[in-house]
Amino acid sequence: MSDSADRVGTVRARGVGNVLLWALQAVLAAYFAYSGVLLFGDAFVGKFDKIGIGQWLRHVTGVLEVAGALGLLVPRLCGLAALGLVGVMAGAVGTELVVLGDPDGAVLPAVLLALAAVVAWFRRDTVRALLQAFGK
Repeated sequence: MSDSADRVGTVRARGVGNVLLWALQAVLAAYFAYSGVLLFGDAFVGKFDKIGIGQWLRHVTGVLEVAGALGLLVPRLCGLAALGLVGVMAGAVGTELVVLGDPDGAVLPAVLLALAAVVAWFRRDTVRALLQAFGK
């Protein structure tokens, strides 16, 4: 195969990877938007009562999830949004395991953490670009 054919194959692979990554971001955005909105209702009041810090944490978590969902859909912000959602889900996993003692409850946030980490890793160039823009 020639160098030209290798480059075309690489460009196609990157294109397919980019499409798959945007699809993952869209799915995560839909989930986090849904979950974030649910946190403003009564569905999780009992769980946050068990956590014992107060309902303000439920509202902050909801805002962070909705903001993260929106950020996942903005090309300049998607890496940073994914990184933020990794932090939110790390807190959720830790809370489920340590505070609530519910390993089964930690499974979904752990999966979401892993998926958001994949997005954050592959969109790390957007985070670098933001850091450079703010560093000027």
